[in-house]
Amino acid sequence: MRISGGKARGIPLRISKKGGVRPAIETTRERLFSSIFQSIGDATVLDLFAGSGAYGLESLSRGARQATLVEKNRLVFNDLKTNLAAVLKSANLRGEAGRLINRDVFDFAKEPPSQHYEIIFIDPPYAEIEKLGPRLFELLLRNHCLSKDGFVVLETPGELKMEFPGWTVNRVVGKEKRGSPVHRIYSPAHPLPGQ
Repeated sequence: MRISGGKARGIPLRISKKGGVRPAIETTRERLFSSIFQSIGDATVLDLFAGSGAYGLESLSRGARQATLVEKNRLVFNDLKTNLAAVLKSANLRGEAGRLINRDVFDFAKEPPSQHYEIIFIDPPYAEIEKLGPRLFELLLRNHCLSKDGFVVLETPGELKMEFPGWTVNRVVGKEKRGSPVHRIYSPAHPLPGQ
């Protein structure tokens, strides 16, 4: 698995076999980033359930200003540190461009954010997605985690169509069929306060 585009293109991403990470498939990721490329430049990005860091690090490689990556598994987090360092070096970015948080996603999302994000990537374990999704989207909306015109990208199995109160699905990237991961892009159904 590697970074598929931008300044760090080709940089391999380390993934521990013992961490239980399901890597974001490179071709699927490439399709997503081709679809949202106009939003990546100079964006602030949040990568939840970061795993290898593929979404956040790909964003940095393609021009995002800053990426925050949240991962609770310590073994996986150690690989994430290695991956971030490799991408920052290859893309000639300063250390502050990448922020790593070794914490449970819900503990992180419960607190008011220190900043607002243009793009939030969510790639949870597929087996838990139906349980985690509603609660997480409710927290993101309640705590105003998105900036104006920001959006959330959720990776799911193709056959799983999820809707959340207060959110609108703007676009689906990929084929909605069993065995094929897709990305659903959500935005708040109503303008956030102050926006």
